[in-house]
Amino acid sequence: MPESTRRSVLARTGALGASVAFAGALSELFASTAAAHGRGGYGPLVPDPAGLLDLPAGFRYRVLSREGEPLRSGEGLVPGNHDGMAAFRGRHGRVHLVRNHENDPTDPLPVPTVPGLTYDPAATGGCTVLELDRDGDVLSERVAIAGTAVNCAGGPSPWGTWLTCEEDESRAGTNGYTKDHGFVFEVDGADPFRSGAVPLTAMGRFDHEAVAVDPRTGIVYETEDARNPFGLFYRFLPERPLGGRGSLHAGGELEAMRVPGVPDLSAVTEPGTSFDRVEWVPVPDSQAVQTSVRSQDYGPKGITRAQKLEGAWWGGRSVYFVSSYARTRQGAAADHFGQVWKYEPDRRRVTLVVIFGPNTDIQTPGESPDNICLAPGGNLMLCEDGDGAQHVYGVSRRGEIYEMARNRQNIGTPELPDWGEFAGVVFSPDGETMYVNCYRPGTTFAITGPWHD
Repeated sequence: MPESTRRSVLARTGALGASVAFAGALSELFASTAAAHGRGGYGPLVPDPAGLLDLPAGFRYRVLSREGEPLRSGEGLVPGNHDGMAAFRGRHGRVHLVRNHENDPTDPLPVPTVPGLTYDPAATGGCTVLELDRDGDVLSERVAIAGTAVNCAGGPSPWGTWLTCEEDESRAGTNGYTKDHGFVFEVDGADPFRSGAVPLTAMGRFDHEAVAVDPRTGIVYETEDARNPFGLFYRFLPERPLGGRGSLHAGGELEAMRVPGVPDLSAVTEPGTSFDRVEWVPVPDSQAVQTSVRSQDYGPKGITRAQKLEGAWWGGRSVYFVSSYARTRQGAAADHFGQVWKYEPDRRRVTLVVIFGPNTDIQTPGESPDNICLAPGGNLMLCEDGDGAQHVYGVSRRGEIYEMARNRQNIGTPELPDWGEFAGVVFSPDGETMYVNCYRPGTTFAITGPWHD
């Protein structure tokens, strides 16, 4: 895209105004990376002759897995609705790629039930794990957890396990389920039988989206994608912080964030705006026995909410979290096409890092961010989950928005195209490969190229 056109797009989305605040606010995150390049994008996308994934020149992709194909374990078919994901270092240069499947009871490609790895046989969500060799070839693909519901995102633990989140708080007896849902589960990608299928109940029962763990303290930050009312941003204080696999089962305390004077984060529209003295309010009933966690009584001061709280990522000394969009017609205080927030635990400070919208061109990258991660060169990668064309797009340390990939798979019709969202963007432990999912049709890609050029 010509620079003049790009600048007009950024002006419409509000990203030009956000760029200076973004660069300053994320300096510690960028400083924590090994690379220090900071250039913007990699050039225009090249149309893919195969009609799957457009990438910049010099980049290439490999399809690792597609929904409906046989699992190499022989347990059944690859489930659909590929969502959040993480990559862990294995032995002998191998990588364990743990992948969520956001299935509800109506989805035709459930996660196959496996004895010892199934929580609720009536639920169809869960995780699968791909083991890749040092050349990136798939060695195995198997079920890592089954019988969970609507596994959306999650986050890696400091000890190398995946915390998968149920975005469904259905009770036993509803939707055909035999057990309560709305929990976080720990998944060991190297050996799923070591983690099993036991909910981390103390982390709360609600519409979980993503988590990010402070590697210094073990505190877990959690986002909630919910409505009626909108969700909250939480922290979990574990009884056994940084205790390794299984330690989160020891319990802890769940708290919700209150920003004094800010009942709705969408009301904040100026990038760089900070609020000190953030308060954390104990959740009265983390199991939501009578009332959903977000609807409980948080006292006369109220609580802080946001529409579509999605991705979370720990970087430097802060946690970054996303509000995918906000709509006044749906009850939000203001309209936007995405916010990225930063919370600094040491300062009890939350800052609006970047905001998109409220006006944007849905055919260009820069709206409705969902999952996020940090790229090796220090840029932020965001999965687009909105209307129109769907991208993985980057935001450079100078605040430049650029397209990294575009989904070419149309799940609609030629007259009414529907480009499936991206999810689960993450980099390999050596930083040489970006893995990402197309949600539907469920496809896992491995993307390589000149990341450090």
